[in-house]
Order: sequence, then C-alpha cells, then structure tokens
Amino acid sequence: MTTFVKTHLAQPISCHDDLVTYLLRNIRPSEQWGIGVEVEKLVVDRPTGTAVNFSRVEELLQRLEIAGGWIGQREAGRLIALIGESSSVTLEPGGQLELSGKLCNDLYCCQQDLSRHIHRIVTAGQPLGLTFLGLGVQPITPMQAIDWLPKPRYAIMREYMRRTGDRGLHMMKLSAGLQVNLDFCDEADCIDKLRTGQLLAPLFYALFANSPLMNGQPTGFLSTRGDIWARTDPDRSGLIPGLFRPGAGLSTYVEYALDVPMYFIQREGQLVDLTQRRFSFRQFVAEGFEGHRPALADWDLHLSTLFPEVRLRPQIELRSADSLPPHLVMAVAALAKGLLYDAEARYQIGRLLDPGDDPGRMELYRNSWRLGLRTPCGKHTLREVACEVLILAREGLLRQGTGRSSSEDEANFLDGIEEVAHSGVTLAERLLQVWKGSPEQRLAALLAHCGYPEAVSGDAEPLAII
Repeated sequence: MTTFVKTHLAQPISCHDDLVTYLLRNIRPSEQWGIGVEVEKLVVDRPTGTAVNFSRVEELLQRLEIAGGWIGQREAGRLIALIGESSSVTLEPGGQLELSGKLCNDLYCCQQDLSRHIHRIVTAGQPLGLTFLGLGVQPITPMQAIDWLPKPRYAIMREYMRRTGDRGLHMMKLSAGLQVNLDFCDEADCIDKLRTGQLLAPLFYALFANSPLMNGQPTGFLSTRGDIWARTDPDRSGLIPGLFRPGAGLSTYVEYALDVPMYFIQREGQLVDLTQRRFSFRQFVAEGFEGHRPALADWDLHLSTLFPEVRLRPQIELRSADSLPPHLVMAVAALAKGLLYDAEARYQIGRLLDPGDDPGRMELYRNSWRLGLRTPCGKHTLREVACEVLILAREGLLRQGTGRSSSEDEANFLDGIEEVAHSGVTLAERLLQVWKGSPEQRLAALLAHCGYPEAVSGDAEPLAII
C-alpha cells in the first residue's frame, strides 16, 4: 500500500459526506473501465473428494510461494495468503482457495490470468494429492469436520455468526462463489448498476446454480449456497431494498452500511472485537469506542464485512453466482460485462426482471435457489428470461467492442452457458442426475462435473478454459 493511500485511510471521519466521498474515490471514465474476476474453489483430497485440513492447504501455498511471483502473508507464523503484483491468492475460513484476479481491460486478459492460476494450482496440488472443485458448496464433508483457517478475523466472525442465523458457519466453511468487479463513472451510473445487479441476482442464482448437495445428500435446493447466505445474517446479506426507491443515491448505500453492526476495527496491527454488543458504524461515528475514533480505514474495513448480493467497496461487486467448473467461469464475467456496461441492456433488465415491488423481488429471489430456471417470472420463467438476457449481453459486448478481430469476440465466452439456458437444465440438476451408485462412482461423477483439469507432465503452458 502506498504512503498516499495509507495517509488517506488514516484521515478521521468528520461528517457523513466523508463516507460518500470515499465511495467515489475510484470513479473512472467509461473508456477506462476494467473488469475483475474473483474465483473461489473447494480444495479436496483427490482419492476421496473430502475437504482437506489447513496444513495441506498451507503446503499448497508454500509450493506456490517457492515457485515464485508471490509474497507470502503470514499470521501467527502460518501462511494464509499470497500477494502478487496485481492479483492475490487468499483462503476463506474453511480453506477454500480464492484467486482475486487483476483488474483487466478486457475478458481475454481475465481469461489469461485465470488460466495461469489454474495451471499453477493444479501443478502444485497434484503431488500433494489435492484437486479442486468448481462447486458452490462442499458436497461431502460435514461442516463440523472442516478445519478453521487460523485467522483472528474469522475467529471473531464465527462467534458473532452463531448468534445471527443458523447457517453462518456453513457459509464460512462450506460455500464457494464467483464475484465480478466492475467500474462506474459517476453517482448516477453507480446507482443504476447497483439496481441492475440486484435485479440480476435471481437470474445469476438460477443460471449458475451449482450447489445441490451437502453432507453427501441432495438438499432440495439447486443453489444451496443461496439458502445458506439467506440464513447467515439478515443485517448484512441479501438485497438492499432502499436502492430501488426513487431518488436513491450513494447516501442510500451509506445509510444502509451505517446501520450494520460492526465486527471489529484494527489498531496497531491487532483487531479490536466490537461484537460483544450490537454496535453499528453509526454509533461508532457518534460515540467512538473505548477511546478509539473512526477513520476512513475503519470505514473501508467495515465495508469489507458487508455481504449483500451487490456490494460497493468501492468497485461494484456482483456476488450471486455459485462457483463453477473452470470452463464456465468466464461466462459469468461476460454476462456481467455485457449487461452492466451497456445502458440499453440495463434498461431492458429492468423491463424483464423487476416485478415492481419489494415482495415481488423477494419472491423471485428466494424461488431462484430452489427452482432454478423453472422459477416463475411474471408470465414467463427464468429460463425464457435467461435466453433473452443472453441475447442482450451478446449485443452489449458487440457494442462495447475489444479492438480484436471478429473471430475473437468477447461474446464467445457466453457459448457454454447459453446451452444451459436453452435446455433449462441447470448444472445442479445435471449433477443430481449422476449422483448415484457407490462412493467411488459418485466421486467420479463429481470430478467429471466440476473438477479442475489435471496438469499434464511437462506442460509449461497455461490451460485453456474457454
């Protein structure tokens, strides 16, 4: 972190406008808009498909660190993350491995970054007996049998989440998702994209539903991950209804964030636990806490502990897609870019996916986890809407252009998921169809469905994923 950024984050918060201004600090003109992809995957034992303990994940990180290109980040002497020049590899509380890819100018850059990452992890993981699953929820290992990542942040969060819902620990240890990060040029553009992202949440859950199992059994959901998030913490997950109100602006997001209870602040490299009572950021601004006064660094940290379907931090983050097999990851990014970076497509999303009131939006949202593309949406289903939305995304990507030849058009990244939309059969339903037979047969079906490709001996090239 540069000295400038450190100094900026150390700035005390003096008024509400400071919080709004902070959200505007990275606005960019449209010609400079980028796209980033964050990909979580489950790390499992190759012979059994079960979650591995933290020591084996740490050994994987050590091999990646030795291979070069990363700086290891350690807490209490344990390696918990790898930081690169423009990307990072981090761990979720249950050892899920996440690539936070670099912010790219186009989808081909994102694809190359992801391909390099996949090649590195499968090459390092193979000798350790590890493989990786692009799946939204750990399908076999019970939550209680999975190690906790030894990180103070997660220790505070897990104790708090025991009190806020019945699935918070499942979210932390079992779930894996895909996130797409997008830019905006001004406040109005930001709010339009936040609204559109929320309207898209049911469609993303349905189209990318890929978590029908838990504890080795069907759960009754196609996106169990969606149900888990809904039962985690109602204060900080789900939709933000205020963003749909006429006149909503960045102050609306700030007001939402101000009322979310805080987890912690950081002082002198240590976390200060604020979870012993319900203590919102609004209270922190008004009262302070045990002599500590709020600074922008506290606001930045607090924003990272909010988990709505569309988050502002300060880039726009779409968070609704389940983790997917590697060949479909870029379809999520292509759909997001084609729709959110095109004004006409955003307008049409409102026409197709907005029931017009909060109860209607919530019904569509909740039904998408269980019914997938069969979810009713007005007079249609989400399958029919998905087919139309994919056309909008293709047109949006074509209008945006990449400067490449027509044979390398970014719309090609939508090809794989288009077949899912037209068939109406989600990845989750396809996995359920083959989830039968002996444990060995089920494992083979699981690896065929969402396992990351194994490295070929002597292969020095990144794996293709389109």
